[in-house]
Amino acid sequence: MNEETHIHYRDNSIDELISIVNNNIKEGDLLFISIRSPLYKQVAKTTNTWVSHVGIALFENGQWVVAESAVPFSRKTPLNKYINRTVGTQLSIRRLNQPLSEEQLSGIKSSINKRLGILYHLGFKYDSKLQFCSKFVHEVFSESLSIQLGKIETFNELLKSNPSTNLTFWRLWYLGRIPWQRETVTPYSQLIDEQMYTVLFSE
Repeated sequence: MNEETHIHYRDNSIDELISIVNNNIKEGDLLFISIRSPLYKQVAKTTNTWVSHVGIALFENGQWVVAESAVPFSRKTPLNKYINRTVGTQLSIRRLNQPLSEEQLSGIKSSINKRLGILYHLGFKYDSKLQFCSKFVHEVFSESLSIQLGKIETFNELLKSNPSTNLTFWRLWYLGRIPWQRETVTPYSQLIDEQMYTVLFSE
């Protein structure tokens, strides 16, 4: 059983949140946030949750960064800049149940570096040469650790699982025709993956 403390942050200070994250984060942790743009708000609503984006924590050159697939391409973003993109102080840190060895961390970093500079897929198609945030995370951990984080599912399964899904938005987004059989993976399915536990949750 994991003995790590689960921190529940309820204040509204982004600077204090950044400080708390800095003091509790480890390499390989996943950082979930809520992006403000209309597209990402719909991503969150489709899974009936607050979360719409995810990245991987790394410590490089004396500072924390987050490896992420974002518009326009995958990159490493300074931690404070990453956290400042969230709505309010909405953030969650999730960590693998089993501690990572140095060899495993090295594998994660190698898998990340192979995927930097790749354009973002605004259609969220998993089977593509392009990237999006949860696919980036899924591929990195699958390749480096043979761990599948999150659930790969079709748009049909995803959109029909939430009765309040705004299908009008997605029909417009896909120019009138939702690709029902397209496979994707969502940040929410990774947020609730039982192969990880919550280190910090901020409202």
